[in-house]
Amino acid sequence: MSELERAGGDSARLLLLVPMAVEASALRRVVPGAALLRTGVGPARAAAAAVKASRLAGAAVAVGGFCGALTGDLRPGDIVVAGEVRGPRGQTVRCSSETLVAALREHGLPRVFTGPVVSADHVVHGAERAVLAAGGALAVDMESVWLAPAAAGRPFAVLRVVLDTPARGARRPLAALSAGLTAWRTLRRAGPALGAWAAA
Repeated sequence: MSELERAGGDSARLLLLVPMAVEASALRRVVPGAALLRTGVGPARAAAAAVKASRLAGAAVAVGGFCGALTGDLRPGDIVVAGEVRGPRGQTVRCSSETLVAALREHGLPRVFTGPVVSADHVVHGAERAVLAAGGALAVDMESVWLAPAAAGRPFAVLRVVLDTPARGARRPLAALSAGLTAWRTLRRAGPALGAWAAA
């Protein structure tokens, strides 16, 4: 069930869509002028939340959260700003990226990468990651392409922080804990840049 937290009042500049509670905890109260909607995990919940979000106030819409890296160049805590999001049935949605990347760097976050983010309808492991990477994508999530209709003509951005990589899978408990803490802290540091992007 999606739930809305209004940090910026009824005149919020940014409608921030966040799938998981732990992602919401990182972004809560650090994104100026934002209303935060927790959407739930996976395609079905994302699609339902997008219908609701398309009717909510906000001059811009962004997705914030974690992702899985598809290439060995990325490590836990790296930021991926989507130039586009792709779905499993060939759908593609362009995203606002240049202004957000500039804002992240101005906020002292140097490891920022821009490229396609693929949304999958299941958790992606092993060889399947290599197949997606061969198509040029940097990261994978389970919501962004289904959340994109929430923009309804407004500027739309996707900011994802790497949680696990092909070499360091989320199924290794100690590695997952360390990576999770790193990703959470980076997502929290990135929050103010989302607010700056919306203001611009």
